[in-house]
Amino acid sequence: MLEVIGLECRRGDRRLFSGLDLVLGPGTLLHVRGRNGSGKTTLLRTLCGLFTPDAGEVRWRGESIRTLAEDYRRELLYCGHLNGIKSDLTGLENLAIAARLDGDPVGSDAVWQALARIGLRGFEDLPTRMLSQGQKRRVALARLILSRARLWVLDEPFTALDVEAVALLQGLIAEHLAGGGLVVLTTHQEVPLTSGQVARLDLGG
Repeated sequence: MLEVIGLECRRGDRRLFSGLDLVLGPGTLLHVRGRNGSGKTTLLRTLCGLFTPDAGEVRWRGESIRTLAEDYRRELLYCGHLNGIKSDLTGLENLAIAARLDGDPVGSDAVWQALARIGLRGFEDLPTRMLSQGQKRRVALARLILSRARLWVLDEPFTALDVEAVALLQGLIAEHLAGGGLVVLTTHQEVPLTSGQVARLDLGG
């Protein structure tokens, strides 16, 4: 479903990687590894169409993501290393807006249930600026519960999570893979990633 063909990306005069080829089918998790500065985030942003490579192409279902444009973005959920939430808005409001922007609006009941499942029952109506870093991360990750995207691209999703939240996220990833979804992620934390088919890509040598 997801193909990377001859991909090359540079930062200034420095080549991060080149000649990168990948084919990922349904139910596959790709763990992108490498030291800081090796190009992990650049690769993830390239897979999302947020960064233009110097050479090569990313394809989804056999077509270039540039050609697919919005059709591809509707099947993609990207969660960056920043939470991407508005501090003056509540968790409920943040998730409702994110769902509309993703082209997949959901009802208020679904948002309440997602926040409850992610461990934020009782915090739904608080502005997110009042939440801890771990709770803010949970708000961002609640998008995974609401989204119908087939491809999840997650940059350091386990950051700031406690043991309970790590286990919860692992469960969400396992469910997604079992349903035929794909996951591409980076993490510096020692988190077992054994669900479904696990592939690993080491950048920077």
